[in-house]
Amino acid sequence: MAGLDPQDWEDLRAQGHRMLDAMIDNIRDVAAGPVWQPMPPALRAGFATAPLPVEGRDLGELHARFVEAVQPYSVGNRHPRFMGWVHGGGTAQGMLADMLAAGLNANLGGRNHAPVDVERMVIRWAAEMFGFPDTTTGLLVTGSSMANFIAILTASRAVAGGAALRQAGVGGRRLVGYAARTAHGCVARAFDMAGLGMQALRRVPTGRDHRMDLAALGHMLAEDRAAGFEPFMVIGTAGTVDTGSVDPLNELADLAQAEKLWFHVDGAFGALARLSAQHAPLVQGMERADSLAFDFHKWAQVPYDAGCVLVRDPGAQAAAFAQALDYLAREDRGLAAHAPWFCDLGPDLSRGFRALKVWFALEGFGTHRLGEVVARSCAVARHLAARVSRTPCLELLAPVTLNIVCFRLVVADGQDLDRLNAELVKDLHESGIAAPSTTRINGQLAIRAAMVNHRTTEQDADIMLDALLDLAQLRLGVAPQACSPTPVG
Repeated sequence: MAGLDPQDWEDLRAQGHRMLDAMIDNIRDVAAGPVWQPMPPALRAGFATAPLPVEGRDLGELHARFVEAVQPYSVGNRHPRFMGWVHGGGTAQGMLADMLAAGLNANLGGRNHAPVDVERMVIRWAAEMFGFPDTTTGLLVTGSSMANFIAILTASRAVAGGAALRQAGVGGRRLVGYAARTAHGCVARAFDMAGLGMQALRRVPTGRDHRMDLAALGHMLAEDRAAGFEPFMVIGTAGTVDTGSVDPLNELADLAQAEKLWFHVDGAFGALARLSAQHAPLVQGMERADSLAFDFHKWAQVPYDAGCVLVRDPGAQAAAFAQALDYLAREDRGLAAHAPWFCDLGPDLSRGFRALKVWFALEGFGTHRLGEVVARSCAVARHLAARVSRTPCLELLAPVTLNIVCFRLVVADGQDLDRLNAELVKDLHESGIAAPSTTRINGQLAIRAAMVNHRTTEQDADIMLDALLDLAQLRLGVAPQACSPTPVG
């Protein structure tokens, strides 16, 4: 047997067309099925006990197994009534781009080939989208968790003496950074993975609007410096994971400049608000950041995974990550030319061709149409928030800044409201009608609806809320009684 290519290419072609047609049909009709359904125990057990294959199996049989045991039981984020967490809905066009990239099987760690130029183009476009200079460096990564990690490592090397830190480690230095208490958990984890320690991330209080309190930040900086710590960065969030709030980015940029701190913005999903003329003012100041983390796989609807990090200083990323290795020597021509390589800008040497699906999204839809997706998502969120405010037994728990609505059912019969709302969310999930998530706002459990999918409409928000109220009546035995919600400031 010579290699793993098929013995009958035409048979593979026919099977491939069947698989492609079936998946396109599935995407087209996704709204007709449940958002989510639990995987039957027997199917789950089949994966848990499957032996390691010794002999091969026909591709058609594998596809049939996928259709039976995987496709119906995915997380559901393609569905217009998936409102849990912050997941993009993907597109059929993006699926096709991923197919092309998989067929090419390019490694974008570096070397002299066209896919590298595609990623450079995408990074240049991203820098332009967010108001960064054309000398900006960047990298496509798995998501904002990795993007934030790269930015934090780059910042620590740039501000605190990169060459010494890379050789000797942090040692006894007491480096500290600052982010609002509403910052995503991946920021603290990045401090952990960078060897700085999670305690080195100072969590700054927020105001009633869930934005970082700048006065508190100023006091914390002064206290840390007086105690012998070395502040090196401040992190603003454009679109917090709980409520979608945006830290005062312009003011943070001013403070960072005055205090000689690296200014980083975690814009995992909120950064894309810049593409909407209506919502771009909310993220003003982001263009002044030293680095930015965001995801194309959220509001830009690129299939998972497609995160991105941008760094303003053209030499900072390479100073943090580049290596000189004999087996990765750069040449002036041939396949080993075309430096600098992407492996010099992050931890990965082996990297997939994520840039192709990002290119197809940006050029296929255009930034104007993607901005309309942002505007529509925020409009649906405002519609849902208005319905919550008009419904006596529902309480809005946070202001709606962008696309996230946090609310809860309130009844007056002594119920444990946290438990009641948590159970209602699980009831909704298992009904297949809609899938919001939960979080905590000021200590209270909230039902959290995030409008990220380009397929979601006001009707979907209404269906979700009507189903929630119906399920509450079933659980309580009576229609929910009126309450007096606390106004949200």
